[in-house]
Formats: sequence, C-alpha cells, structure tokens
Amino acid sequence: MKALLRYVVLTSALVGAFEPVSTAVVAGMGAAALGRKLYYYVYENCDGTWLGFNSTGLEEDLRTKLFGQHVAARVILKAVTGFMNNKNPRKPLVLSLHGWTGTGKNYVSQLIAESIYCKGMTSGFVHLFTATAHFPHEMHLELYKSQLQQWIKGNVTNCPRSMFIFDEMDKMHPGLIDSIKPYLDFYDNLDGVSYRQAIFIFLSNAGGENIVQVALDFWTAGREREEIELKHLETALSLSVFNNKNSGFWHTSLIDKNLVDFFVPFLPLEYKHVVQCGLAEMAAKGLTPDEEVVDRMARDLSFFPKEERVFSRQGCKIISSRLDFYI
Repeated sequence: MKALLRYVVLTSALVGAFEPVSTAVVAGMGAAALGRKLYYYVYENCDGTWLGFNSTGLEEDLRTKLFGQHVAARVILKAVTGFMNNKNPRKPLVLSLHGWTGTGKNYVSQLIAESIYCKGMTSGFVHLFTATAHFPHEMHLELYKSQLQQWIKGNVTNCPRSMFIFDEMDKMHPGLIDSIKPYLDFYDNLDGVSYRQAIFIFLSNAGGENIVQVALDFWTAGREREEIELKHLETALSLSVFNNKNSGFWHTSLIDKNLVDFFVPFLPLEYKHVVQCGLAEMAAKGLTPDEEVVDRMARDLSFFPKEERVFSRQGCKIISSRLDFYI
C-alpha cells in the first residue's frame, strides 16, 4: 500500500510537469503498467512468477515427509529433476505410480506439484481426474474421450507446463486413456500445440500384489528392505498392469509403445513407518508428537503376516481420523 501511495505522489508530480494531453497519456500508461503488475501479482499466470522448480525442496520433502518409500523417492526425484532441467524435452514426463492404498501415491503427486507451482495442488495448471467421479459410465466412453482430449489440449495451449493427474486408474474404463496417447508421444507439436513440457501422472492400486510379494520375499529371505531396487519390480509391474483386464492400462498403447517413462512401485508400509506417519500427523494437527499415543493406535491396526505383523494393510491413509480417537 505504501508503494502504491508513493506511485500516486510521483504521478501527481509528473502531471504538473506536462501539458494536459501529454499528462493524460503518461498517467494512462502508468496506470496500465501498474494494473498489469498488480494483475500478475494477484492472478496466477504461466510464467516464472508462479511456477518454476525447487529441486532442493522436493528432495527434502521426499526425505522427511515420505516414509518407507526409498525406491519411489529416488526414482521420482531423478525423473522430475531431469525433466524440469531439460529445456527441450522430447516428450512429456509420464509417471505411473503403483501400490496399495495409503502408501503415499497421492501424497507424492502433491509434493511434485508443490515443487513446481506456487499454489501447489490448488494451481489452475494442475488438473486432477478421478475415474469414478469424472468417468463413471461406460456407455459415455466416446464422449469422455472427446472431452478429455479437448480439456488437455485447451489447458496445454494455455500453459505448456501443465500437470495432469489421473487417480484410480485401476477403476478407469479400458480404452479411455488411449485417447490421449498422441499427447504423450514424441511429437514436436500436434495442430500447433506442443505437449513436451507437460507432466502426466497415473495413480493405481493395480500391481500392488506384485509389489507386496517382492517385499515379502525379501523379508522372508532375511534381506533388508533397502536392498529392494526398481529393477526388482518395474518389468513385472508393467506386465501385470498391461494384462490386468480390470485396469485402465489393460492392453493400452501407452505401455505397448513405451510412453510411460517410469512405473514407480510403492512398497507396503511397516509398523515403524505407520508410527512415523502418526507422529507427523500429530505435528500437522498442531499437537506435540507423542510416541506412546501413536504406538497405541498402531497396535490396533491390521498387519500381515498375522503372527509377525510386519506390513500394514491400511498404510497411512486412515491415520488422521484414527488418531482423534486416541488423543
């Protein structure tokens, strides 16, 4: 406000120094310039004022806020950093995140958005689609395809650095996602629109059983969880999703044509990870983290194998509501 008042005083001084016609022009130009500055300050725009990339912030968030996902954290950091630092990518970045509910897939999408857009998930350039909410009826499949194509084209035209997140891919009608295949391919542009700076993220529970089996095999063999690498999971995961008739990726050309850059596995969480989530949730609620309270809550959750209680069946998704019962 002080800056604005100074501007008004300065404008008044200039008014006295020019003829009436010149004064009107100068004042009008000044007001227009000020209006543009205020507009870009208040309203989100597709420029460096509102979006960029905070690699250090993303790395720190993945390290301190995402629990038990060393494979996913490493892959996502390298994939996003490499893509955002590439001034001329050959295609959009396409990530497919897989794992049981509560393992952190949605949360990671949020962290990625926050590292790029000032407004994070509330940015007008981040678009979230949920299969059951946006594409509920199979009878309207062709309409959905057309609408989805128009939506992506329109938003990328408005901002090349747009992000599209597709949740519940395991509940999406097979064939729908193939409608956007051209936008994910290696094209300079389509009808004058370049999609190469956009980011597409798919979230799915499909393939979760394969991921759990690998984690169980490592645990049974007495091997450390941190020994699990992407190579132990990615190939089997992509094949499982491709051949799953109940998946939106069933026989999709996105996989067949190798347009998905990374299939990112999210491991089942262990007891200690659930406790970490609980402590973090208490802090987020403005409470003093109390390990005794969180441990009491965690003991009442469901784990497997039944006797050893190693892996959580629910992950961290229900912790926020469960904690209220124990506090």
